[in-house]
Amino acid sequence: MSRKASPVKETFMSKLRSGAIYLAWFQALIATLGSLFFSEVMQLTPCMLCWYQRIFMYPLVAVLTVGILLRDANIKYYVLPLSLTGLAISMYHNLLYYGILAESMAPCTTGVSCTVRQIEWFGFITIPLMALTAFVVITFSLLIYKRGSQSHG
Repeated sequence: MSRKASPVKETFMSKLRSGAIYLAWFQALIATLGSLFFSEVMQLTPCMLCWYQRIFMYPLVAVLTVGILLRDANIKYYVLPLSLTGLAISMYHNLLYYGILAESMAPCTTGVSCTVRQIEWFGFITIPLMALTAFVVITFSLLIYKRGSQSHG
């Protein structure tokens, strides 16, 4: 016997799925402003992997803004490649940072090491962890996003 979801639950889920794009945009904006704050205000030099993550994070703000303004039903198809690539780099960075992968596997041969501890709030919140969290939130938001009832993706 199959159960039909209540109209209230369907409305909530519909609103959640259609509003997920705004969460992705907000997360990309906060991550971009946060990384600029760390480097420009706090004068923390980004490592090589941080630069690569920035390459994939910063455009998300503009791309998501345009997609939202144009109400583009296909937005997730051109945002997800950026987000998933940034997520993969961020996962690799965290594996290096927390010592799961040997530091010898780090591409950071000049400048700041990819494993240097620049910030560690509450003993566990680090810059690599914040970047990973941002890419996870953006990716998950895009995966659940569905534009209204006319969505084709």
